[in-house]
Amino acid sequence: MGTGSDPAAVARAEEQRRADRLRRTVDVACALLRQGGLTRGEGEVLVALAREQVLKLFPGRSDVFDLVLAPRFARILDEFCQPPPGRVLPFRRA
Repeated sequence: MGTGSDPAAVARAEEQRRADRLRRTVDVACALLRQGGLTRGEGEVLVALAREQVLKLFPGRSDVFDLVLAPRFARILDEFCQPPPGRVLPFRRA
C-alpha cells in the first residue's frame, strides 16, 4: 500500500521530511561554528541564516527556535567563535 493514497500518511511523510531537513540544517550550522575561525559576527550571520531556513520549514514557530535552538547556538558561539576585537583605551599619564 503506497502513501500516495492515504492523506494522513502523506502528511506524516512531509512532516518527517521537514524534520530531517531541520536536523541537517542545524547540524551543518553547528559543525561550521565548531570548526572555529569564524568571528562572532560571522557566526551570528550563520545562525541568522540557519534560523531563516528553519522558519521556512516551520513557519510561525520562531518561539520554538528561540526556546530550543537559540541557546544551543549561543553556547557554541561563546565557545568557538572569536570575540570581536576589543578596543584598548590608553591610560592617561598624570
